[in-house]
Amino acid sequence: MRDIVVVGGGKIGGVIAQMLAETGDYAVTVIDRSAEALRAVANLAGVTPRVADITDAADLDAILAGAFAVLSAAPFHLTGKVAEAAARVGCHYLDLTEDVATTRKVKALAETAKGAFIPQCGLAPGFISIAGAELARGFDGVEELRLRVGALPRYPSNSLGYNLTWSTEGVINEYCEPCEALVEGELRELPALEGLETFSLDGVTYEAFNTSGGLGSLAEVLAGKARNLNYKSVRYPGHCALMRTLLNDLNLRARRDLLKDVLEGAVPGTEQDVVVFFVTASGWRGGRLMQESYAGRVIGEHHGRGFWSAIQVTTAAGICTVLDLLAQGRLPQQGYVRQEEIALSDFLANRFGRAYAQGEPVRTPTLAQVA
Repeated sequence: MRDIVVVGGGKIGGVIAQMLAETGDYAVTVIDRSAEALRAVANLAGVTPRVADITDAADLDAILAGAFAVLSAAPFHLTGKVAEAAARVGCHYLDLTEDVATTRKVKALAETAKGAFIPQCGLAPGFISIAGAELARGFDGVEELRLRVGALPRYPSNSLGYNLTWSTEGVINEYCEPCEALVEGELRELPALEGLETFSLDGVTYEAFNTSGGLGSLAEVLAGKARNLNYKSVRYPGHCALMRTLLNDLNLRARRDLLKDVLEGAVPGTEQDVVVFFVTASGWRGGRLMQESYAGRVIGEHHGRGFWSAIQVTTAAGICTVLDLLAQGRLPQQGYVRQEEIALSDFLANRFGRAYAQGEPVRTPTLAQVA
C-alpha cells in the first residue's frame, strides 16, 4: 500500500480520494484548510482527513514526508506551493492545473526533483492531450489537429447555457489568459474567447472558442511536426457573446474576484452534466491526405449512496490513471513527464481510465467555421 496525499477536499479532491482508497492499494490523506470541505471524506475507509494550510511550508513538508506522491486538486494559484514542497521532500507530484504559468514553474522544479513531476493530469489538459498525441502519431505529417472539450449541463436553462460544474476561478482564468496554438507551423498565443465556430454533434448544436491551458504541452511536443494545432472549449450557442460582454465590455477581466462573486451568486451548479470531447486530425499518410477523429461523451454516475458528476469522474479518473501507471513503473520515475508520453491504449485499459471508454459513443462531428 502506497501513501498518497491529496491536496484539496473539494468536489474533485474528494472523488480522487475515494477512487484511490476503494482499490485497497493506496492509503490517502486529504488536506484542506477548511474543516467543512473535509466532511465529505471524513468517514471514507482508507481516507484520513487533515486540516492544514498549504501556505505553511513547514507544515506541508511534514505532511508530505514519506509519501509516495502528492496530488494537487488545489486552486491553480496555490498548486505551485504544493510542487515546491514535493521538490523539497522528494516525493512524486501530480496536478490538475490548466494554468500555463504554474506549469512552467512545475517544469522548472522538475529539473532537480528526485521524483516524477507530472502536471496537467485531468481532462483538458490531460486526457485530451493523450488522445491528440495518439492521433498525431498516425500521420507522416499533420496538417491540422483540433481538440474540443466541453463540460456542460445536460439541461441548460439560462441564457448562458451553462452551470458551474467545476472551479469558478479556473473557468475565469481560461477565459482571460492567452491561448497557445500552432498557426502555420509557428507557436503563437491567441486571445481567449476568439476563433468562434459552431458544429453539430448527434443533432445538438454547439459552439467552441479559444480558451487557455487546454493544450498542455502538446504545442511544444508537436512544434515542427504539425502545421496547425488548437484547443477550444465547447459551449451551447450564445455563451461566448455573453462572456465577451462581461469580460470585455464591462471590463470584469480586470476584476476577477467580482466576476467570481457574480457568477457564483447567479449561476447554479449542477450534477446533471455531460462531458463532450473530440479530436480531429488531418494529415498525410502514405502520400494521401487523410482525416481521423476520436470522440466521446461521458455522463455522471451513481456511486454507492452518492452521485459523481461527469466532470468529477473524468477529472479524477485522469489523475488516478496517471498515478496508477506511475506506481506500476510504466512512466519515468524522475523529472518532468508530459501527458503525451502516455499511450492512449494504456490509459483506456487502466481501471480508472476505463471511465472514458464507458462514455456514450458519438458520431464524428461536422465543423462549420463562423466569422
